[in-house]
Amino acid sequence: MTVRELGKSARKTQSFLAQVTSEDKNRALEYIAKALIENKNRIIDANKKDLENGKENGLNAGLLDRLMLDENRIEGVADGVKQVASLPDPCGKTVYEYEKENGLKIKKITVPLGVIGIIYEARPNVTADAAALCLKSGNAVILRGGKEAINSNLEITAVMQEALEKAGFPKEVIQLVSDTSRESANEMMEMRDYFDCLIPRGGKGLIRAVVDNSKVPVIETGSGNCHIFVDESADIEMAANIIFNAKTQRISVCNACESLVIHSAIIDRALPIIKAKLYEKNVEIRGDERAKAVCPDIIQANEEDFFTEYLDYIISVKTVDSLDEAIEHINLHSTGHSEAIITENDENAKKFMQCIDSSSVYVNASTRFTDGGEFGLGAEIGISTQKLHARGPMGTQQLTSTKYLIYGDGQIR
Repeated sequence: MTVRELGKSARKTQSFLAQVTSEDKNRALEYIAKALIENKNRIIDANKKDLENGKENGLNAGLLDRLMLDENRIEGVADGVKQVASLPDPCGKTVYEYEKENGLKIKKITVPLGVIGIIYEARPNVTADAAALCLKSGNAVILRGGKEAINSNLEITAVMQEALEKAGFPKEVIQLVSDTSRESANEMMEMRDYFDCLIPRGGKGLIRAVVDNSKVPVIETGSGNCHIFVDESADIEMAANIIFNAKTQRISVCNACESLVIHSAIIDRALPIIKAKLYEKNVEIRGDERAKAVCPDIIQANEEDFFTEYLDYIISVKTVDSLDEAIEHINLHSTGHSEAIITENDENAKKFMQCIDSSSVYVNASTRFTDGGEFGLGAEIGISTQKLHARGPMGTQQLTSTKYLIYGDGQIR
Protein backbone atom coordinates (compact mmCIF):
# COMPACT_ATOMS: atom_id res chain seq x y z
CA MET A 1 0.00 0.00 0.00
CA THR A 2 1.10 3.58 -0.63
CA VAL A 3 1.65 5.93 2.27
CA ARG A 4 -1.51 7.81 1.33
CA GLU A 5 -3.53 4.58 1.30
CA LEU A 6 -2.17 3.73 4.75
CA GLY A 7 -3.18 7.19 5.97
CA LYS A 8 -6.68 6.83 4.56
CA SER A 9 -7.21 3.43 6.21
CA ALA A 10 -5.78 4.68 9.52
CA ARG A 11 -8.18 7.63 9.51
CA LYS A 12 -11.10 5.24 9.09
CA THR A 13 -10.26 3.56 12.41
CA GLN A 14 -10.81 6.72 14.44
CA SER A 15 -14.53 6.19 15.04
CA PHE A 16 -13.80 2.66 16.24
CA LEU A 17 -11.05 3.84 18.57
CA ALA A 18 -13.21 6.64 19.94
CA GLN A 19 -15.66 4.05 21.26
CA VAL A 20 -13.40 1.31 22.64
CA THR A 21 -13.22 0.92 26.40
CA SER A 22 -10.11 0.81 28.55
CA GLU A 23 -10.71 -2.92 28.96
CA ASP A 24 -10.80 -3.36 25.17
CA LYS A 25 -7.47 -1.58 24.74
CA ASN A 26 -5.83 -3.46 27.59
CA ARG A 27 -7.00 -6.78 26.19
CA ALA A 28 -5.53 -5.93 22.79
CA LEU A 29 -2.22 -4.96 24.41
CA GLU A 30 -2.13 -8.22 26.36
CA TYR A 31 -2.73 -10.11 23.11
CA ILE A 32 0.16 -8.22 21.51
CA ALA A 33 2.53 -8.94 24.41
CA LYS A 34 1.66 -12.61 24.30
CA ALA A 35 2.05 -12.76 20.51
CA LEU A 36 5.51 -11.17 20.65
CA ILE A 37 6.71 -13.91 23.01
CA GLU A 38 5.03 -16.71 21.09
CA ASN A 39 6.52 -15.51 17.81
CA LYS A 40 9.96 -14.52 19.08
CA ASN A 41 11.72 -17.00 16.78
CA ARG A 42 10.04 -15.39 13.74
CA ILE A 43 11.21 -12.00 14.91
CA ILE A 44 14.76 -13.11 15.73
CA ASP A 45 15.13 -14.80 12.34
CA ALA A 46 14.04 -11.59 10.61
CA ASN A 47 16.38 -9.57 12.82
CA LYS A 48 19.34 -11.77 11.85
CA LYS A 49 18.83 -10.72 8.24
CA ASP A 50 18.99 -7.06 9.28
CA LEU A 51 22.13 -7.63 11.36
CA GLU A 52 23.84 -9.41 8.46
CA ASN A 53 22.91 -6.58 6.10
CA GLY A 54 24.07 -4.03 8.67
CA LYS A 55 27.49 -5.63 9.01
CA GLU A 56 27.86 -5.81 5.23
CA ASN A 57 26.92 -2.11 5.01
CA GLY A 58 29.46 -1.11 7.66
CA LEU A 59 27.18 -0.12 10.54
CA ASN A 60 29.22 0.72 13.62
CA ALA A 61 29.00 -1.18 16.90
CA GLY A 62 26.60 1.32 18.44
CA LEU A 63 24.09 1.07 15.60
CA LEU A 64 24.35 -2.72 15.49
CA ASP A 65 23.62 -2.78 19.21
CA ARG A 66 20.51 -0.66 18.68
CA LEU A 67 19.44 -2.97 15.87
CA MET A 68 19.93 -6.29 17.63
CA LEU A 69 17.02 -8.29 19.06
CA ASP A 70 17.48 -11.45 21.10
CA GLU A 71 15.18 -13.44 23.34
CA ASN A 72 15.83 -11.22 26.36
CA ARG A 73 15.19 -8.00 24.45
CA ILE A 74 11.97 -9.33 22.95
CA GLU A 75 10.81 -10.36 26.42
CA GLY A 76 11.69 -6.85 27.57
CA VAL A 77 9.63 -5.34 24.76
CA ALA A 78 6.69 -7.60 25.64
CA ASP A 79 7.01 -6.59 29.30
CA GLY A 80 6.93 -2.95 28.19
CA VAL A 81 3.67 -3.59 26.33
CA LYS A 82 2.21 -5.19 29.47
CA GLN A 83 3.31 -2.20 31.53
CA VAL A 84 1.53 0.11 29.12
CA ALA A 85 -1.61 -2.01 29.51
CA SER A 86 -1.40 -1.62 33.29
CA LEU A 87 -1.26 2.19 33.12
CA PRO A 88 -4.33 4.37 33.68
CA ASP A 89 -6.23 5.22 30.52
CA PRO A 90 -5.20 8.78 29.55
CA CYS A 91 -8.39 9.35 27.52
CA GLY A 92 -11.72 10.61 28.79
CA LYS A 93 -10.31 12.32 31.87
CA THR A 94 -12.08 15.48 33.02
CA VAL A 95 -9.59 18.33 33.09
CA TYR A 96 -12.20 20.69 34.56
CA GLU A 97 -15.92 21.41 34.37
CA TYR A 98 -18.23 24.23 35.38
CA GLU A 99 -21.75 25.55 34.88
CA LYS A 100 -22.43 29.04 33.54
CA GLU A 101 -25.16 31.33 34.86
CA ASN A 102 -27.23 30.58 31.76
CA GLY A 103 -27.24 26.88 32.60
CA LEU A 104 -24.69 25.70 30.04
CA LYS A 105 -22.54 22.93 31.45
CA ILE A 106 -19.00 22.95 30.05
CA LYS A 107 -16.55 20.12 30.48
CA LYS A 108 -12.99 19.78 29.16
CA ILE A 109 -11.77 16.20 28.62
CA THR A 110 -8.69 14.43 27.28
CA VAL A 111 -8.95 12.79 23.84
CA PRO A 112 -6.57 11.02 21.44
CA LEU A 113 -4.50 13.07 19.02
CA GLY A 114 -5.87 10.96 16.15
CA VAL A 115 -3.45 9.49 13.61
CA ILE A 116 0.21 9.63 14.56
CA GLY A 117 3.12 9.06 12.19
CA ILE A 118 6.43 7.95 13.66
CA ILE A 119 9.63 8.16 11.59
CA TYR A 120 12.55 6.36 13.21
CA GLU A 121 15.83 4.61 12.50
CA ALA A 122 17.56 1.34 13.40
CA ARG A 123 15.74 0.46 16.63
CA PRO A 124 13.12 -2.24 15.99
CA ASN A 125 12.00 -2.19 19.63
CA VAL A 126 10.50 1.23 18.85
CA THR A 127 8.02 -0.52 16.54
CA ALA A 128 6.32 -2.29 19.44
CA ASP A 129 6.87 0.45 22.04
CA ALA A 130 5.36 3.17 19.87
CA ALA A 131 2.46 1.01 18.74
CA ALA A 132 1.57 0.11 22.34
CA LEU A 133 1.62 3.70 23.53
CA CYS A 134 -0.47 4.90 20.59
CA LEU A 135 -3.01 2.12 21.08
CA LYS A 136 -3.33 2.78 24.82
CA SER A 137 -3.92 6.47 24.14
CA GLY A 138 -6.56 5.69 21.48
CA ASN A 139 -4.50 6.70 18.46
CA ALA A 140 -3.94 4.97 15.15
CA VAL A 141 -0.26 4.85 14.21
CA ILE A 142 1.68 4.59 10.98
CA LEU A 143 5.26 3.52 11.60
CA ARG A 144 8.08 4.26 9.20
CA GLY A 145 11.37 2.69 10.29
CA GLY A 146 14.72 2.77 8.54
CA LYS A 147 15.98 0.33 5.95
CA GLU A 148 18.43 -1.15 8.49
CA ALA A 149 15.57 -2.76 10.45
CA ILE A 150 13.01 -3.36 7.72
CA ASN A 151 12.83 -7.17 8.09
CA SER A 152 12.47 -6.93 11.88
CA ASN A 153 9.87 -4.18 11.62
CA LEU A 154 7.78 -6.04 9.05
CA GLU A 155 7.70 -9.16 11.23
CA ILE A 156 6.91 -7.30 14.47
CA THR A 157 4.11 -5.38 12.76
CA ALA A 158 2.65 -8.57 11.26
CA VAL A 159 2.65 -10.20 14.70
CA MET A 160 0.94 -7.17 16.26
CA GLN A 161 -1.69 -6.96 13.53
CA GLU A 162 -2.52 -10.66 13.97
CA ALA A 163 -2.98 -10.02 17.69
CA LEU A 164 -5.16 -6.97 17.03
CA GLU A 165 -7.54 -8.95 14.87
CA LYS A 166 -7.79 -11.68 17.51
CA ALA A 167 -8.77 -8.95 19.98
CA GLY A 168 -11.49 -7.65 17.66
CA PHE A 169 -9.61 -4.55 16.48
CA PRO A 170 -9.04 -3.52 12.85
CA LYS A 171 -5.44 -4.27 11.96
CA GLU A 172 -5.16 -0.79 10.41
CA VAL A 173 -4.83 0.65 13.92
CA ILE A 174 -1.12 -0.27 13.60
CA GLN A 175 0.52 -0.03 10.17
CA LEU A 176 4.04 0.04 8.78
CA VAL A 177 5.38 1.86 5.73
CA SER A 178 7.33 -0.82 3.85
CA ASP A 179 8.98 1.74 1.54
CA THR A 180 12.10 2.95 3.38
CA SER A 181 13.12 5.48 0.73
CA ARG A 182 13.42 9.16 1.55
CA GLU A 183 10.38 9.76 -0.66
CA SER A 184 8.08 7.88 1.74
CA ALA A 185 9.23 10.04 4.65
CA ASN A 186 8.77 13.18 2.57
CA GLU A 187 5.26 12.08 1.64
CA MET A 188 4.36 11.61 5.31
CA MET A 189 5.53 15.16 6.01
CA GLU A 190 3.07 16.47 3.40
CA MET A 191 -0.04 14.58 4.54
CA ARG A 192 -1.82 17.07 6.78
CA ASP A 193 -5.14 15.56 5.71
CA TYR A 194 -4.31 12.20 7.30
CA PHE A 195 -1.71 12.80 10.03
CA ASP A 196 -2.42 14.80 13.17
CA CYS A 197 1.23 14.81 14.17
CA LEU A 198 4.60 13.32 13.28
CA ILE A 199 7.20 12.17 15.80
CA PRO A 200 10.76 11.67 14.54
CA ARG A 201 12.97 9.40 16.63
CA GLY A 202 16.60 8.85 15.76
CA GLY A 203 19.75 10.78 14.98
CA LYS A 204 20.19 14.52 14.71
CA GLY A 205 19.99 14.48 10.90
CA LEU A 206 16.66 12.67 10.79
CA ILE A 207 15.10 14.85 13.47
CA ARG A 208 16.29 18.08 11.86
CA ALA A 209 15.00 16.99 8.43
CA VAL A 210 11.51 16.32 9.81
CA VAL A 211 11.37 19.49 11.90
CA ASP A 212 12.56 21.67 9.01
CA ASN A 213 10.43 20.15 6.24
CA SER A 214 7.21 18.80 7.71
CA LYS A 215 3.89 20.50 7.03
CA VAL A 216 2.36 18.19 9.64
CA PRO A 217 2.78 19.34 13.28
CA VAL A 218 5.90 17.72 14.81
CA ILE A 219 6.71 16.66 18.36
CA GLU A 220 10.49 16.91 18.34
CA THR A 221 12.56 14.24 20.05
CA GLY A 222 16.16 15.22 20.46
CA SER A 223 19.64 13.82 20.28
CA GLY A 224 21.44 13.55 23.59
CA ASN A 225 24.64 15.48 24.26
CA CYS A 226 24.23 14.74 27.97
CA HIS A 227 26.57 16.30 30.56
CA ILE A 228 27.75 15.35 34.04
CA PHE A 229 29.27 18.14 36.16
CA VAL A 230 31.66 17.13 38.93
CA ASP A 231 31.35 19.91 41.51
CA GLU A 232 34.24 20.84 43.79
CA SER A 233 32.40 19.19 46.72
CA ALA A 234 31.73 15.93 44.86
CA ASP A 235 32.36 12.49 46.28
CA ILE A 236 34.98 11.40 43.74
CA GLU A 237 34.30 7.67 44.01
CA MET A 238 30.58 8.31 43.50
CA ALA A 239 31.36 10.55 40.53
CA ALA A 240 33.57 7.91 38.90
CA ASN A 241 30.94 5.20 39.30
CA ILE A 242 28.11 7.38 37.96
CA ILE A 243 30.15 8.59 34.98
CA PHE A 244 31.26 5.02 34.20
CA ASN A 245 27.62 3.87 34.22
CA ALA A 246 26.31 6.84 32.24
CA LYS A 247 29.03 6.51 29.57
CA THR A 248 29.53 2.75 29.20
CA GLN A 249 26.39 0.88 30.34
CA ARG A 250 25.04 1.31 26.81
CA ILE A 251 26.81 3.63 24.41
CA SER A 252 24.18 3.71 21.68
CA VAL A 253 21.41 5.48 23.59
CA CYS A 254 20.47 9.15 23.75
CA ASN A 255 20.72 9.31 27.57
CA ALA A 256 24.35 8.18 27.69
CA CYS A 257 26.82 10.75 29.03
CA GLU A 258 28.84 12.34 26.23
CA SER A 259 30.35 15.35 28.01
CA LEU A 260 32.10 15.65 31.36
CA VAL A 261 32.53 19.02 33.11
CA ILE A 262 34.89 19.20 36.12
CA HIS A 263 35.53 21.99 38.61
CA SER A 264 39.17 23.12 38.53
CA ALA A 265 39.42 22.84 42.33
CA ILE A 266 38.92 19.07 42.16
CA ILE A 267 40.21 18.07 38.73
CA ASP A 268 43.74 17.14 39.93
CA ARG A 269 42.24 14.51 42.26
CA ALA A 270 39.12 13.54 40.32
CA LEU A 271 40.18 13.17 36.70
CA PRO A 272 42.87 10.47 37.23
CA ILE A 273 40.36 8.33 39.14
CA ILE A 274 37.59 8.91 36.56
CA LYS A 275 40.08 8.21 33.74
CA ALA A 276 41.17 4.92 35.31
CA LYS A 277 37.55 3.83 35.63
CA LEU A 278 36.68 4.77 32.03
CA TYR A 279 39.82 3.04 30.73
CA GLU A 280 38.34 -0.25 32.00
CA LYS A 281 36.11 -0.02 28.90
CA ASN A 282 38.77 1.67 26.73
CA VAL A 283 36.86 4.96 26.59
CA GLU A 284 38.71 7.63 24.61
CA ILE A 285 38.88 10.88 26.59
CA ARG A 286 39.14 14.20 24.76
CA GLY A 287 39.96 17.03 27.16
CA ASP A 288 40.72 20.74 27.15
CA GLU A 289 44.23 22.05 27.95
CA ARG A 290 43.76 22.01 31.72
CA ALA A 291 42.39 18.45 31.67
CA LYS A 292 45.30 17.36 29.47
CA ALA A 293 47.75 18.96 31.88
CA VAL A 294 46.39 16.69 34.63
CA CYS A 295 46.30 13.58 32.40
CA PRO A 296 48.76 14.09 29.51
CA ASP A 297 47.81 10.80 27.82
CA ILE A 298 44.27 11.95 26.95
CA ILE A 299 43.49 13.46 23.53
CA GLN A 300 43.28 17.22 22.96
CA ALA A 301 39.65 18.29 22.49
CA ASN A 302 38.45 20.91 20.04
CA GLU A 303 35.31 23.05 20.25
CA GLU A 304 33.32 20.63 18.10
CA ASP A 305 33.88 17.87 20.67
CA PHE A 306 31.84 19.78 23.23
CA PHE A 307 28.82 19.78 20.90
CA THR A 308 29.10 16.12 19.84
CA GLU A 309 26.81 13.19 20.62
CA TYR A 310 29.39 10.44 20.05
CA LEU A 311 27.28 7.29 20.56
CA ASP A 312 30.67 5.62 21.00
CA TYR A 313 33.32 4.96 23.63
CA ILE A 314 34.39 8.61 23.58
CA ILE A 315 33.80 11.41 26.09
CA SER A 316 34.79 15.08 26.20
CA VAL A 317 36.12 16.89 29.30
CA LYS A 318 35.78 20.61 30.02
CA THR A 319 37.41 22.33 33.02
CA VAL A 320 35.53 25.19 34.72
CA ASP A 321 36.27 27.49 37.64
CA SER A 322 32.76 27.85 39.06
CA LEU A 323 29.25 26.45 39.13
CA ASP A 324 28.07 29.41 37.05
CA GLU A 325 30.65 28.63 34.36
CA ALA A 326 29.55 24.99 34.34
CA ILE A 327 25.92 25.99 33.90
CA GLU A 328 26.80 28.41 31.10
CA HIS A 329 28.90 25.78 29.30
CA ILE A 330 26.26 23.08 29.58
CA ASN A 331 23.36 25.28 28.46
CA LEU A 332 25.42 26.42 25.44
CA HIS A 333 26.50 22.94 24.31
CA SER A 334 23.61 20.76 25.49
CA THR A 335 20.86 19.39 23.27
CA GLY A 336 18.39 19.90 26.13
CA HIS A 337 18.14 16.21 26.99
CA SER A 338 19.64 15.19 30.37
CA GLU A 339 22.30 16.68 32.63
CA ALA A 340 23.61 15.75 36.10
CA ILE A 341 25.59 17.31 38.92
CA ILE A 342 27.69 15.30 41.36
CA THR A 343 27.86 17.33 44.55
CA GLU A 344 27.61 17.29 48.33
CA ASN A 345 26.53 20.94 48.39
CA ASP A 346 22.73 21.30 48.59
CA GLU A 347 22.75 24.94 47.46
CA ASN A 348 24.81 24.09 44.39
CA ALA A 349 22.47 21.21 43.61
CA LYS A 350 19.45 23.50 43.89
CA LYS A 351 20.98 26.17 41.65
CA PHE A 352 22.02 23.58 39.05
CA MET A 353 18.51 22.14 38.89
CA GLN A 354 16.96 25.60 38.60
CA CYS A 355 19.30 26.95 35.93
CA ILE A 356 20.00 24.00 33.63
CA ASP A 357 17.57 24.22 30.70
CA SER A 358 17.11 20.54 29.86
CA SER A 359 14.22 18.11 30.00
CA SER A 360 15.70 16.05 32.86
CA VAL A 361 18.16 17.28 35.51
CA TYR A 362 19.80 14.97 38.06
CA VAL A 363 21.64 15.28 41.35
CA ASN A 364 24.04 12.44 42.16
CA ALA A 365 22.54 9.95 39.69
CA SER A 366 23.25 8.60 36.21
CA THR A 367 21.62 10.22 33.17
CA ARG A 368 20.78 6.69 32.00
CA PHE A 369 17.53 6.89 33.98
CA THR A 370 15.91 9.27 31.47
CA ASP A 371 13.61 6.63 30.07
CA GLY A 372 9.87 6.05 29.91
CA GLY A 373 10.07 2.75 31.77
CA GLU A 374 12.30 4.15 34.51
CA PHE A 375 9.98 7.15 34.93
CA GLY A 376 6.94 4.91 35.38
CA LEU A 377 5.48 5.56 31.93
CA GLY A 378 5.77 1.98 30.68
CA ALA A 379 7.41 2.21 27.27
CA GLU A 380 8.13 5.60 25.71
CA ILE A 381 7.52 7.21 22.37
CA GLY A 382 10.76 9.17 22.67
CA ILE A 383 12.42 11.90 24.73
CA SER A 384 11.08 15.31 23.79
CA THR A 385 13.63 18.11 24.01
CA GLN A 386 11.18 20.79 22.90
CA LYS A 387 9.00 22.83 25.26
CA LEU A 388 5.58 22.93 23.59
CA HIS A 389 3.03 20.23 24.43
CA ALA A 390 5.51 17.63 25.73
CA ARG A 391 8.98 17.57 27.30
CA GLY A 392 11.12 14.68 28.52
CA PRO A 393 10.07 11.02 28.21
CA MET A 394 6.74 10.86 26.40
CA GLY A 395 4.19 8.28 27.48
CA THR A 396 0.48 7.88 26.93
CA GLN A 397 -0.54 11.21 28.49
CA GLN A 398 1.63 13.14 26.02
CA LEU A 399 -0.23 11.48 23.12
CA THR A 400 -3.54 13.10 24.00
CA SER A 401 -5.16 16.44 23.32
CA THR A 402 -8.34 17.95 24.79
CA LYS A 403 -11.79 18.96 23.67
CA TYR A 404 -14.79 20.69 25.23
CA LEU A 405 -18.18 19.08 25.78
CA ILE A 406 -21.04 21.57 26.22
CA TYR A 407 -24.47 20.52 27.51
CA GLY A 408 -27.46 22.79 27.11
CA ASP A 409 -31.26 22.74 27.29
CA GLY A 410 -32.16 25.27 24.60
CA GLN A 411 -29.78 28.20 25.30
CA ILE A 412 -29.18 30.66 22.46
CA ARG A 413 -26.81 33.62 22.27
